[in-house]
Amino acid sequence: MSAMEISPATVRTTCPYCGVGCGVLATPDGKGGAIIKGDPDHPANYGRLCSKGSALGETLGIHERLLHPMVRCSNDQMEAVAWDDALDHVAQRLHHIIAKHGRHSVAFYLSGQLLTEDYYVANKLMKGFIGSANVDTNSRLCMSSAVAGHKRAFGSDTVPGNYRDLDEADLLVLVGSNAAWCHPILYQRMLANKQKRGAKIVVIDPRRTDTTSDADLFLGLKPGTDTALFSGLLVYLAAQGALDNGFIEDHTSGFAEALAQARRIAANIAATALATGLSEADVEKFFRLFASTETVVTLYSQGVNQSAQGTDKVNAIINCHLAMGRIGKPGMGPFSLTGQPNAMGGREVGGLANQLAAHMNFTPPDIDRVRRFWQAPHIATHEGLKAVQMFEDIGRGGIKALWVMGTNPAVSLPNADAMRLAMQKLDLLVISDNVRSNDSVNSGAHVLLPAQAWGERSGTVTNSERRVSRQRSFMAPAGDAKPDWWIVSEIAKRLGYERAFSYQSSAEIFREHCRLSAFENKGTRDFDLGAFSEITESDFDQITPALWPARADASMSERFFADGGFYTNDKRARFVVTEIPVLRGEKSAPRPMLLNTGRIRDQWHTMTRTGLSPRLGQHLRFPFVEIHPRDAQMAGVTDGGFARVETDHGQCVLKVTVTDRQQPGMLFAPIHWSDETSSSARVGGLVAPHTDPYSGQPENKATPANLFPCDYPQQGFVLSRERLSFPAGAWWTRVAVTGGYGYLFAAKHGVPWRAWFDDRSMGQDVADYVDAVGGVYRAASFDGDRLMSCLFVEPAGRPTEWDATKALFAEEALSADQRRLLLSGKTVNATANTGPITCACFGVGRNTICDALKSGAARSHLELGARLKAGTNCGSCIPELRRLVAETMPNTEQADHREMATAEN
Repeated sequence: MSAMEISPATVRTTCPYCGVGCGVLATPDGKGGAIIKGDPDHPANYGRLCSKGSALGETLGIHERLLHPMVRCSNDQMEAVAWDDALDHVAQRLHHIIAKHGRHSVAFYLSGQLLTEDYYVANKLMKGFIGSANVDTNSRLCMSSAVAGHKRAFGSDTVPGNYRDLDEADLLVLVGSNAAWCHPILYQRMLANKQKRGAKIVVIDPRRTDTTSDADLFLGLKPGTDTALFSGLLVYLAAQGALDNGFIEDHTSGFAEALAQARRIAANIAATALATGLSEADVEKFFRLFASTETVVTLYSQGVNQSAQGTDKVNAIINCHLAMGRIGKPGMGPFSLTGQPNAMGGREVGGLANQLAAHMNFTPPDIDRVRRFWQAPHIATHEGLKAVQMFEDIGRGGIKALWVMGTNPAVSLPNADAMRLAMQKLDLLVISDNVRSNDSVNSGAHVLLPAQAWGERSGTVTNSERRVSRQRSFMAPAGDAKPDWWIVSEIAKRLGYERAFSYQSSAEIFREHCRLSAFENKGTRDFDLGAFSEITESDFDQITPALWPARADASMSERFFADGGFYTNDKRARFVVTEIPVLRGEKSAPRPMLLNTGRIRDQWHTMTRTGLSPRLGQHLRFPFVEIHPRDAQMAGVTDGGFARVETDHGQCVLKVTVTDRQQPGMLFAPIHWSDETSSSARVGGLVAPHTDPYSGQPENKATPANLFPCDYPQQGFVLSRERLSFPAGAWWTRVAVTGGYGYLFAAKHGVPWRAWFDDRSMGQDVADYVDAVGGVYRAASFDGDRLMSCLFVEPAGRPTEWDATKALFAEEALSADQRRLLLSGKTVNATANTGPITCACFGVGRNTICDALKSGAARSHLELGARLKAGTNCGSCIPELRRLVAETMPNTEQADHREMATAEN
């Protein structure tokens, strides 16, 4: 495909969210923002963007940004300083701590949000020159079990296939993946295959997520039993004579031992059903489908990886593909869906504590090779501490200095309360980020270093299919923000390593990274970017997305392992003997349920970017907990009410969603809210710190828990031009709005709302409305004709006037009629209450959709798309649109599916 002609002002870059790695066209709007579109020439997305990517233009403002270096002074206040002063301070403190406590007393904690060049320099400094491997990444929390599984099976961290396999497979098996929400662009690709070629989709997950809406078979297995299911499948394949004996004989080892263990775990279909909680009919249907379909891709994500048995789950899946020789061929193979935009790039440079750069390991030959290439006499010689171990060591006082780059561990780590307390014990906590406030910054940071944000920085990222793409700058850096690689290099120079860190550009770092990948390689290692070892600055600027390996002799491979050639000593893949699966956390009388955590459709990580978008905040406005109706009745909680969720590690207060999409005995809560965005919804504080023994990845899917009803007889919202703190007795959550800050709250009786509002409105013109009998209080403050803040308090359960009021709040000035009607919750133009946003790509609300259905203007999700555009971009809202069609017009549900099939065929 020839490159599409674009405006000279438009820049081709890559989305900063998930591992799909979508191409983006960004056109600066001249007002500090940009118009964002999908890049039709990028092979990851061909022009599509999900709701988060589509809303990137709303997240480019600087009002939340860290603009200058800041150092904590003797009065315990953070003060802005010059870059030289901040860098000198950090280097001096690091030098002092290393001299006093040794090189292993310092650590770096990195992020899949970093560019490859940033990652490379940080790893080079810590592992090569400081001489410790205490450098890990938040990618440990999302895909390290996949890495460990790959290395155990293949001898290397190699993703065998690519996205084209999703187009060519006849069976797509999604395990522990809500791809419809978390990887919607790839999911739409799978649906296109289903619609055009008739591919079947199987979804394996304890939750009935939106990904199940198009599944030909849904297997709602018990938590933690994936290994049992795929062990049973391996036994079935052997019993049915469905093995590729030639491939097993020529290219693998350990099959007999793995099969014997699989028989001990799940000897037959009945035993598999018993172990997984599935029906024998469904198990047999899946096994027959897998065995009889030649082209199968098994895609797995956090439901597999985020487990104390995650590596075994990965290897149980890989065992089945190896047994049938279904690997490395078009439409075949195991496929890990990565969570972050550069989780793969971080793996390439050794971002994990148990890796060296360029997919090398802590073996004597690899250590010596990297030492000679870097000319690093003090290179680390053994693995460092993985993420959870690292923070536990901080809590014990072992690690004295920590540098956090581009992540928020006080929210995202398990047992997050203990991790936050550990951070407060550090002699030196340095945070490089582009936000001035988050839970980690507020955990006692001594130094804040302003890093460039997406849109300002320039370098490379690698997506889930091993495709290297460019992120390019299209905006001037905000304030004094600098590239992460520059910040690390300046510290390295001050520590005495100037010659090794005299980089002048990201292209120079990329060249070195590519040269190391090819150094003494000659095909012995999977990762090789030697073709780019001499790339010029101008060619780096123009580089197009490319798969690795890209060797210096121009040999490339779209897929690995079709003909063997694994990266073990004998070039054979290893069948792995998996352990009998046992959950680390067991239910008990005090903790009768298991808590599963994960992502939602329109938010990302801890919301430092997506939380700035008014569109993205309107789909699921409240932090919530899902519970099955049976459990809700037993616990005394109701749909739309509130509950306190407790584990042995912490507690949260969350809004209750009662749904049979959740299994009995299970709870689900999203991970995104923090102390910055809600009063009591930091779900990481609930999660047990159990980790996988091979990968070190935490178990985020099965923490024993209980929940109890919380009574909040009042509800309401606040809109303000400034951040607010709330009075005791109020539970609150922050929602992005145009022009300031929006808060939704629930409260006990007796909260002094009038006094609280008056204290924050001193010097402004205040109007209020009181209905003491009805329990209603409303107030607004003005500066001239501009609405500065407003407060609505009313009894719980009543519909609020949130949508109409925030529309007025977005205005620069109100007319007399608008001001007069403000406290009624109405507008002069009778602005509709659109309700929570269903289609975030086009901002279409639930009420708008239901009105179109009730009026007869639309009768199906396709007609809703034609009339309102809902569901016509990334498609992640289509399952919800179908549910609304079924609920609003129950007799049209089957017609909707028939119409869809006709239109798409």
